[in-house]
Amino acid sequence: MPTEVKNIQRFNTKRSINKARTKGALDKSWKLESDNKIYTWNNKLERVNIIREGIPYQSIEVISERLNKPVKSILKIIGVPQTTYNKKKVEHSLLDSRDSELIILISELIDYGTEVFNNEIDKFQRWLYKSNVSLGGSTPESLLDTVTGINEVKYSLNRLEYGNLA
Repeated sequence: MPTEVKNIQRFNTKRSINKARTKGALDKSWKLESDNKIYTWNNKLERVNIIREGIPYQSIEVISERLNKPVKSILKIIGVPQTTYNKKKVEHSLLDSRDSELIILISELIDYGTEVFNNEIDKFQRWLYKSNVSLGGSTPESLLDTVTGINEVKYSLNRLEYGNLA
């Protein structure tokens, strides 16, 4: 029995990398509006630059509105005292890199969660405040104070989106 040999193309690493870069850049553009300024990034390196520069304290209010939580709750999550927040907001100061990163990652998480719940923000918010088996019984909201916690919540949303335990 003769076997048929098909025309097999060799894997082109450069083409694959360029395709991934292009696809990643075009698939999602992130945006955060705060203090009359729009911060946008298309990839992680652009995100790093924004984090290093810092984002305004006003962005805490933006996250507060998007999560439908009081500013005090968001301040607790990122570990900023109310008096510091009040002073820095009036001065139009920028958050340090750690706090900027948390706010940006939470903003991305809100966008992703809203997308997973078919743009039904109320359903996503309810999910955030319920204990979750895939998070060891913790509520997703309780994990937003660290980058690792935010990533775990994002993984949980990813599992939910693809029909796995979440």
